[in-house]
Amino acid sequence: MSEAFIPVDNGEQLSALFGQLDGNIERIQNEYGVTAVSRDGGVKLIGDEDKLPLAENAVKALLRISGRGQPLSEHTVRYVTSMAADGALEQLEELGGDGICMTASGKILRARTVGQKRYVYAIRDNTIVLGIGPAGTGKTYLAVAMAVKAFREHKIRKIILTRPAVEAGEKLGFLPGDMQDKVDPYLRPLYDALFDLFGAESFARYMEKGIIEVAPLAYMRGRTLDEAFIILDEAQNTTSEQIKMFLTRLGNESRMVITGDITQIDLPDTKRSGLVEAVKILRGIDDIEIHRFTEKDVVRHRLVQDIIKAYEKYNEGRMRNHG
Repeated sequence: MSEAFIPVDNGEQLSALFGQLDGNIERIQNEYGVTAVSRDGGVKLIGDEDKLPLAENAVKALLRISGRGQPLSEHTVRYVTSMAADGALEQLEELGGDGICMTASGKILRARTVGQKRYVYAIRDNTIVLGIGPAGTGKTYLAVAMAVKAFREHKIRKIILTRPAVEAGEKLGFLPGDMQDKVDPYLRPLYDALFDLFGAESFARYMEKGIIEVAPLAYMRGRTLDEAFIILDEAQNTTSEQIKMFLTRLGNESRMVITGDITQIDLPDTKRSGLVEAVKILRGIDDIEIHRFTEKDVVRHRLVQDIIKAYEKYNEGRMRNHG
């Protein structure tokens, strides 16, 4: 058995490393088969010679992340060990630092993965960004957060959020109420993000003044959107004509973010996804960036990552069998 000692700057950082009821350090111990003990202002690791350096590097990475103000949650520990397994710990240097914006409850919102951080930078540095990836990666929420940030910094005057009203197993005509009532369920994730970031009162006030607009994609036709931050969510369910129509709404001093998951297309089989086509057509155009998330960027329950991996493996097997 070998030993390693890692000094820790302060008690708060040490407490964050160990986590609530020592949950974080237990995950490190289980992952690498080591024993971790708090000793003399640091952490003493005991384990096999081959696994000990991996555990040591993971702990040091977690301490660096904590030192930059990032909370050490269960997800953070899983993410760090996953990056360590891929030999990509150096990429974690990008995490931490300044937050994106503050939520209505006073919490500083930060990117939680390297993929999220690069997505935020892409939105900051480009006029149009396409965020492609699986559920739970924060594609929509981070786009809304960047819109709120731009609004608070007076870079834009309006926030416009839209989705195609495509049924996933339901028919709009059978839902109760008028057209707004029928489409509201499709727009709910956008409302939720805005409530979280602005608060209910500010959100209602901005909606009333027309500063925030949440509407189905069909409502965008024929408009030119100046000084606006425009987000198209669930873009995998647009047709080629719809996404072209949306892209050409771009006005002066505006930005666009288009998000979607090309593995969850709800269009009829005869319709081709506009998002899939747009990724091919727009590749290489200056000031347009296509950002791809992976299952490592999933920040929901750990099972979401496992589910995505299982489906990817299943689909790969089907493709091989049909090949």
